[in-house]
Amino acid sequence: MYVTVRVTAAHDAERQYEASFLVDTGATDSMAPASALAAAGIRSVGTRRYELADGSFVEYPFGLAHIEFLGEPTAGRIIFGPEDSEPILGVTQLESAGITIDPVNQTLKRLPAISLK
Repeated sequence: MYVTVRVTAAHDAERQYEASFLVDTGATDSMAPASALAAAGIRSVGTRRYELADGSFVEYPFGLAHIEFLGEPTAGRIIFGPEDSEPILGVTQLESAGITIDPVNQTLKRLPAISLK
């Protein structure tokens, strides 16, 4: 399933990257093509090692960004992916925005409350 996501830098909300992101509950962090993030003013703040679906490991730079989808603002880590990578929305941003996946209807839905327990 896909959702339109807008990504902006905390220091420059005028520039943005907006695209259809694959909702991927198997991914912790979100990812978009590196050039799109750089054009939106997102800066790399570090690198992290990630495990891919095939079991291999890669290192990618990541930045911190404001991320908005379904009218819900959140923020978090976003990976500077390869230029041919499909943008993905990871589970961290879904949970922090109070959004869950309804597997029966294959839709996203808002939680009645975000758990603090």
